[in-house]
Amino acid sequence: MRILHTMLRVGDLERSIRFYSEVLGMRLLRRRDVPDGKFTLAFLGYRDESEAAAIELTYNWGVDRYELGDAYGHIAIAVEDARAACDEIRRRGGLVTREAGPMKHGGTVIAFVQDPDGYKIELIERA
Repeated sequence: MRILHTMLRVGDLERSIRFYSEVLGMRLLRRRDVPDGKFTLAFLGYRDESEAAAIELTYNWGVDRYELGDAYGHIAIAVEDARAACDEIRRRGGLVTREAGPMKHGGTVIAFVQDPDGYKIELIERA
C-alpha cells in the first residue's frame, strides 16, 4: 500500500493551480471536469502519480470558500534548504507564515507557507 493523493477543496481552481505549480514548483499531472457532479479535479505533484503521492484540488462549481475546520493540520514537503525555499516562495508571490528555523522541541529546521485557500504547508529541511 501507499498514499496516492491528498484532496483539498479550493475556491478558485486556477489560482490554486498557479500556487502549487508556480510557487511550489509542482506539475499539473491531470485535470478533469465532471459536469454531472458539477466539479473539476486537478492533480499536481513533483513526480508522476505512479511514483509518488499527489495533491488533488477539487473545485465544486459555484463554491468559492470553505471553512477549514480545526482538524486539518498541514501538508509536509521536504526541501534541501528551508531558508532558500522560503525566499524563493516569497519571490514567487507565496505567503510565508513561519520563517525557517529549528522546531521548538528539536533540531529539525522547518518553515510554514500558506496556500490561497488558507491550507498550511510545512517545509522540512532534509539534507
